Amino acid sequence: MAIQVSTLTKRFDGALAVDAVSFSIERGSATALLGPNGAGKTTTLAMLLGLMTPTSGSIRVLGTDMLRHRYRVLGRMNYASPYIDLPQRLTVRENLNVYGRLYGVRALPQRIEQLAQELDLGPFMKRAYRELSAGQRTRVALAKALINEPELLLLDEPTASLDPDTGDRIRTWLEAYRARTGATLLLASHNMPEVERLCDRVLMMRSGRIVDDGTPAGLASRYGRSNLEEVFLDVARQPATQG
Repeated sequence: MAIQVSTLTKRFDGALAVDAVSFSIERGSATALLGPNGAGKTTTLAMLLGLMTPTSGSIRVLGTDMLRHRYRVLGRMNYASPYIDLPQRLTVRENLNVYGRLYGVRALPQRIEQLAQELDLGPFMKRAYRELSAGQRTRVALAKALINEPELLLLDEPTASLDPDTGDRIRTWLEAYRARTGATLLLASHNMPEVERLCDRVLMMRSGRIVDDGTPAGLASRYGRSNLEEVFLDVARQPATQG
C-alpha cells in the first residue's frame, strides 16, 4: 500500500478537525479526497506529509511509520499547492535549484530544463517568484513537487488559477507521469470534472469524517445522480447530524 491510515484524529483547542479517519490507498492509484471547505481535507494531507502531528491514530506511507521515521520516506514523496508560496525573491530557476538540492536530485540542471519544457515555464524562469501571476505560480508549484520524480504525489487544487487550456495540459501531463512512473496520486480538488478524469477512486469527507468511498461513476450511480458534482452537492448539503 502507498498509504495506510488508521483512526487518524486531530483536535485544535478542543475542536475536532479530523475524526477517527481510516483508509488505505494502493500504489499506482489515483484517489481524490473531496469535501466542502472545513471538511478536514487539508489537515489530513498535512498529517500525511508529516507537517502536522495527529492527536491520535497511525499513518504509514510507502511502508514507513510517518510518526516515527518520516525522514526515511520524505525524499520519495512531494506536495503541490497554489496556496503555499515559494521564496518570493528567488527566481523560478533558483527556487527549483534549491528544492532539487534539498531532495538530492541527480543531474539537476537537466531535470530543471525538462520540467521547464514540459510545464512551459521557459518564458519566466529568470523572473522572481513574487512577480508571477497566480496561474504561473501554480505551474511552478507543480514543477517543485515533481523535481524529485516522487513515488507519491499529494496535490491540493493542482490546476487552480489556470486557464482551461493550461489546466487541460497539466491534467494530461499528470496522467502521463502516473502511467510512466507508476506513481500514486492523492488530490484534493473542487474541480469535479478534473476528479472524474484523473481519479479511480473518491473519498468523500464531511465534518472531519469519511462519509463515502467509491469510484466517480459508482458514487454517481449510488446517489442517483448524473455526475460527481451533483454527488458533491448532496454530501455537502446533508445536515451535520447525518453521516
